[in-house]
Amino acid sequence: MSVTLSALDWLQVLGHFLLLSVLSIGGAITTAPDMHRYLVVEQHWLSDSQFTASIALAQAAPGPNVLFIALLGWNLGLNAAGGLAAGATAWGWGLLGALVTMLGILLPSTTLTFVAARWGHNNRERLGVRAFKTGMAPIVIALLASTGWILSAGQGSAADSWRLWLLTAVVTLLVWRTRIHLLWLLAVGGLLGWFGLV
Repeated sequence: MSVTLSALDWLQVLGHFLLLSVLSIGGAITTAPDMHRYLVVEQHWLSDSQFTASIALAQAAPGPNVLFIALLGWNLGLNAAGGLAAGATAWGWGLLGALVTMLGILLPSTTLTFVAARWGHNNRERLGVRAFKTGMAPIVIALLASTGWILSAGQGSAADSWRLWLLTAVVTLLVWRTRIHLLWLLAVGGLLGWFGLV
């Protein structure tokens, strides 16, 4: 996939990720639906498969959850260079894309988190602080659910992927009601996928 990005386009990407950083309640993954809307649907800078693969690869790799942002930026840079066939130029554009997206997503949220965490710790007994923490839980859950919906929508219709929905419901209940370690559930899900059952 080849796209053309001007300096203004790169600044818009930075600005969009700066804004998403402030809105990333519950982590950067909760803003994935808006990233999809912006990068795939509106701008057509990434393909749907590039977007989904970036998230899947980053989630499977060890390390911070936010790595999918760097992969989105990397793919954006590669597409701006004309693909990997561009050689060293593609690597340079890929690194620029990763830098722009990571700087955008990390700078505001890191600064805000540092300041808010210090203030919240010093004022943790206030009613308003406790109410804020309690009220944020359903918002974070809803944002994570919308991210799951976006990622699963690319896998076919809901009628075709009923096994995935069933597995999601069963795993959710198991995590909620038992003490089974999450890594065991991930391993079972991986085996089910490997054998083509989900």
